[in-house]
Amino acid sequence: MLGSTILNHRQHVGLQQLFTLAAVAHSTLGPHENYKFIQDEATGESVLVGSCLRILENLDLSTCAVGQLVHETVRAHHEVYRTGSEYLLFFAGAWSRAALSCLQQGIPVFRIVEGMTKGVDLCADICAKSRISFDALCASTRKQVIEATSDTQVEKGKRQIKLSRYFCHNKPERIPVLESSLPDNALLANGLSHGCDDAMQLVIQASCMQSRDNLGSAFDVTKVTTCVLAGFPEHHSQVCPGCVVLLNGEQTSVAHRLKDKPLDVVLIRGDLSHTYRHLGFKRPAGVQRVANQSDLLNLSDEEEWLDKVLALLSHLEVDLVIVSGRVSEALLQLCSRRRILVVGKVKASVLKEMANAVGAVPVTYATQLSKHCVGKGIHVSIWREIQSHDGAALIAANIYAGGSTRLVTAVITSSVHGKLQALEDRFWSCAYRVHHALKDKAVLPGAGVTEMLCIHHLIKKADAESPRNGTGGSNPYLGVVLHLMADNFTEYLSVVMANSTGISQVKARTAVKQKLQNFNDISADFSQLNLDSDIREPSKVFDNLTVKQESWKKALDLVLLVLQTDAEIITGVDQSEAGDHAGLEFL
Repeated sequence: MLGSTILNHRQHVGLQQLFTLAAVAHSTLGPHENYKFIQDEATGESVLVGSCLRILENLDLSTCAVGQLVHETVRAHHEVYRTGSEYLLFFAGAWSRAALSCLQQGIPVFRIVEGMTKGVDLCADICAKSRISFDALCASTRKQVIEATSDTQVEKGKRQIKLSRYFCHNKPERIPVLESSLPDNALLANGLSHGCDDAMQLVIQASCMQSRDNLGSAFDVTKVTTCVLAGFPEHHSQVCPGCVVLLNGEQTSVAHRLKDKPLDVVLIRGDLSHTYRHLGFKRPAGVQRVANQSDLLNLSDEEEWLDKVLALLSHLEVDLVIVSGRVSEALLQLCSRRRILVVGKVKASVLKEMANAVGAVPVTYATQLSKHCVGKGIHVSIWREIQSHDGAALIAANIYAGGSTRLVTAVITSSVHGKLQALEDRFWSCAYRVHHALKDKAVLPGAGVTEMLCIHHLIKKADAESPRNGTGGSNPYLGVVLHLMADNFTEYLSVVMANSTGISQVKARTAVKQKLQNFNDISADFSQLNLDSDIREPSKVFDNLTVKQESWKKALDLVLLVLQTDAEIITGVDQSEAGDHAGLEFL
């Protein structure tokens, strides 16, 4: 029987692969990112990565079905939330190991599914109860900051008045009054920085710049774009109004000719090429082309398309073409020779904002352009002339439409070209943490407080469900499953502490266990937990409510999918119907 159990456990290769693959998330957890070099054995090329998503992107997962599933899950989460991928992957690995432990103890698969689902539901309920309202948070923090600022200003250079008797007659500085919600955004952002202080400062600058236009004070992440520049130190990173893009080759001379003039612009959604077709397009079947004059001149389809587009742009007297997708290299060169600037790969949300600002009508194909599609009054300025890492001449041009938009660009710089992607990812992670916090209108207590709450209540529920207490419910294994999940949260806190402080994971786990013993004595009043001694005023640490809940949900979905797939391969029985097969013993 023992040999059979071990053999069956080994057959759950999917869970083992998931646990092994998720180990890449360990080094990326915590406020201090550890960069990694990934080298391609075939080409010898290497890349510098700082997140689990970038690691997965650079691994060859073509022969591993679980690996592809993990990559797609993490990528889908990242596309929506832009943060929390490491958290998701860690718990996918931790809960896959918990599921393997349950299988070793002979717990049926459908009981594991039931118990883990119950555990995540319990944690989600804890989040709902411990959430901190944004309004309440801002009111409390604003009061503390005003009091601290007042004390500092009253004391202040007094000294200035005293010195002015001898050197000058400057008036004391006025105490600033926090009248708008802008400082609230900044204070919230600081609590969500998670160690990425430089990146979060750029986010705060972007929020300030958007609010300065008197178009509302909420941070709008859809109107933020990034531009990465190699060759400058990281402290040169900054935020500027408008949309900054890199131009090279013939584009630079065109930009110099057009700079600081009101321009006519057209906007194209999608790629600007003769082969591009919008999503869902199907070429009509059975259609034959009749010979025409262009065929007689032996012009190719691309050449015919180029002639048509160039003629249309010239007729409309267009100066600038902004495209959300890729641009045909042939068209780019031809337009440059005609002093028409073409800019590609611009965010769709930026395109929409520009359309509203200058009265342009975006189209899917260039051949759809007409006079009423042309926008007027947009400007291009030369923001900076630089050289690329390979020595080519570049310019960073700023496309802006006056003060009528809230478009801002975070220019991210680094002397190390390989770090640029990681720095850009870090900026977007910070930006979306603020975005999700404002959208949720609430945050969770950070610095491990939420996880400790989960551990406390999972253990409490597990002990209450213990059969020896005579209170076991319909699932006699629920207590075992919940204890394993609580241990996974403890492991998470230990890894984060080890990565943050440099101590060993053994010492970190001991420290976490000691902290949990003290934590268990705290009252169930969640408002008191927010004043835990590890959280200093006024610099609190926060986590995103929705992101954390969705990370748990996706991690659990991933584990249960692999678990049940493994089980069906081994037994040939759908595990969701396991309860109907009372005469069978399931793995």
